[in-house]
Amino acid sequence: MYELLYKKITENITITEAEFEFCKTLFQPKKLRRKRFLLGEGEVCKYTAFVEKGLLRSYIIDEKEAEYVLQFSMEGWWVADLSSFLTGEPSEFNIEALEDCELLLITRPSWSLLLEKIPAFERYFRILIEKNLIVTQRRLIASFTNTAEEKYQKLVQNFPHILQRVPQHMIASYLGITPETLSRVRGQMTARK
Repeated sequence: MYELLYKKITENITITEAEFEFCKTLFQPKKLRRKRFLLGEGEVCKYTAFVEKGLLRSYIIDEKEAEYVLQFSMEGWWVADLSSFLTGEPSEFNIEALEDCELLLITRPSWSLLLEKIPAFERYFRILIEKNLIVTQRRLIASFTNTAEEKYQKLVQNFPHILQRVPQHMIASYLGITPETLSRVRGQMTARK
């Protein structure tokens, strides 16, 4: 079960076999069925999760019950409310399985122990947080400056397989457009081919 985790870690840092064996002892495998929640709004995020298999979404619900998808997390990605995980404050969003998932969970104390015992993991998580910050900033800028078609094209370019795994209304929510606008954009792009 830990093969993908090892692959993703060693893409960014070098660790010994013994270090990885220690790392594995700090994770708790968890199966999460489709439509179940890893985290609910108002709960404290007790784990950060590595996705071995499956797909999750992080989203918020506003006062009018409208959903806004913040992120999709698929195989090889990490998912958590990092703010809640690090501060112990209640989460402002939900994390739901869109497919049956196999996850590797690590608690805050275990995460701290990992960073303390194997300093290379400080670098690993710094790299991940830097990449996440860059992606988040680019997505924020794109939300203000890109057209609906440009947003959709970028999603298709970066994550072509997600379209078969996620319902269209969630794709629209992620892009910050209505389902009707998404349908129109898809129709116009198909007509031009």
